[in-house]
Amino acid sequence: MIEKGAPIAEPKGKLGVLLVGMGAVTTTFIAGVEAIKKGLAKPIGSLTQMGTIRLGKRTEGRSPLIKDFVPLAGLEDLVFGTWDIFEENAYEAAMHAGVLEKELLLQLKPQLSKVKPMPAVFDQEYVKRLHGTHVKKGKTKMDLAEQLMADIAEFKKKNKCSRMVMVWCASTEVFIKQHAVHKTLASFEKAMKENHKAIAPSMIYAYAALKSGVGFANGAPNLTVDIPAITELAEKQNLPLCGKDFKTGQTLMKTLIAPGLKARMLGLHGWYSTNILGNRDGEVLDDPGSFKTKEESKLSVLEHILQPEVYPDLYTDFSHIVRINYYPPRGDNKEGWDNIDIFGWLGYPMQIKIDFLCRDSILAAPIVLDLALFMDLAQRTGMRGIQEWLSFYFKSPMCAPQLYPEHDLFIQLMKLKNTLRHLRGEELITHLGLEYYD
Repeated sequence: MIEKGAPIAEPKGKLGVLLVGMGAVTTTFIAGVEAIKKGLAKPIGSLTQMGTIRLGKRTEGRSPLIKDFVPLAGLEDLVFGTWDIFEENAYEAAMHAGVLEKELLLQLKPQLSKVKPMPAVFDQEYVKRLHGTHVKKGKTKMDLAEQLMADIAEFKKKNKCSRMVMVWCASTEVFIKQHAVHKTLASFEKAMKENHKAIAPSMIYAYAALKSGVGFANGAPNLTVDIPAITELAEKQNLPLCGKDFKTGQTLMKTLIAPGLKARMLGLHGWYSTNILGNRDGEVLDDPGSFKTKEESKLSVLEHILQPEVYPDLYTDFSHIVRINYYPPRGDNKEGWDNIDIFGWLGYPMQIKIDFLCRDSILAAPIVLDLALFMDLAQRTGMRGIQEWLSFYFKSPMCAPQLYPEHDLFIQLMKLKNTLRHLRGEELITHLGLEYYD
């Protein structure tokens, strides 16, 4: 455990933000940062840029901005590197994604056009609905990892980066379970050299990042870093890991509503969720294998928040159904529709209905920014392995093997802010409050 008030290296020099995938999320993130730097927009949705943190008692009136409280890299110091299966630069890819208005993108064209993707590690067995043309070739998966490591080293040298982080923003891979080759770093490396089918492309990126001294955040529901071999490597390299699956639309709503139901001891008969999505993510999730990976991520949330084993009268055997429908006209503007059947006093039934017309990448972009800055902070502090304090950003948060993941958004935020307080030597806030009345 990092000691209270431990020294944190200052964020000097350029921070390379390496992004896997140049789709809607990555281009919305990069364009957003460039727009904010030019004063064209505000960083709405970003905790690192707009959030405050209360210090000490409420009567003290100390609530600095988080970015003034802990030493975070400035937006002007970020440099972007990407890999993608298509050759489009960030401007072309952003225009193609159709998330941001063309008038805004035109103002950012000089900056975005300079961001050109490196050829990606890609295997269509893991993402069946996409057909990549801008891909690496190698005899083995270890060979591909070494090519990625060369990319990372070249990017760092070319852009004069002092530090780097990597965030997976690419598509959801098909569902795979942990395999024996994932148990140790030695067995994992042997499997890479033997082209074992249990080594997914996302794992190759995570391995290459960690071997290159770069922390890794997993924004998709892929298995990727949820395996002992990768956590072993992160510990060995003194690097942070976090994931998985950005918490954006429908699951964000679940982690807001479900804690409220449990807090008031209201029961649940069933929660039906359906999504309409038309971007590349929607196309990928139209494949049953990729949907299975996403479904596992989405389904785990309610069970962990509601704890049916602790509250059997309220949450035993509730129905939880999740559907995702690919509907091209919707584009990136996802619609999440929820029907929630609850019951209250004396068992009387009630219903909640939510229709969230959200913009998937608009919700994800500030998450990418916060993760890049917080992962860099973790690296400079010497925090290694699983970063549970960053659970706030994920649908299926990583945690130690002996723990269950914390899904309650409000507990997650308390965990994140208390971690920052601990790092700066401030007292943790318990919200007890009795001292005001003594």
